[in-house]
Amino acid sequence: MKLSLATGLAAIALLIGLQFAITWTSVRSRFVSDIVKTVPTLVVQDGRFLDAAMKEVRVTADEVRSALRRCGIGTMEQVAAVVLESDGSLSVMSVSQAGDRSACAGVRGSAMQT
Repeated sequence: MKLSLATGLAAIALLIGLQFAITWTSVRSRFVSDIVKTVPTLVVQDGRFLDAAMKEVRVTADEVRSALRRCGIGTMEQVAAVVLESDGSLSVMSVSQAGDRSACAGVRGSAMQT
């Protein structure tokens, strides 16, 4: 089945329009924002994988280990926390960087969740 150029362009325009509408609405409506955006989630705490949280956000241990290697962390004992951010990236806090962990405020699963 062949699609005409006009049909393809219309589909692209529709996708762009929907993206704009959802973004515009989510900035102005807390309800829509809560539906389309995710909350940062703690997936590793004090060197231990949080299996239930990892399963919920569909992150594997291999993906977390890859993020640890990118940050130069060699052992799980060096890890204070790993957070799956709203944009899908993994943020790593080493034990030496953790301090009072105030950076974890608002992160689902942390003691500082608001």
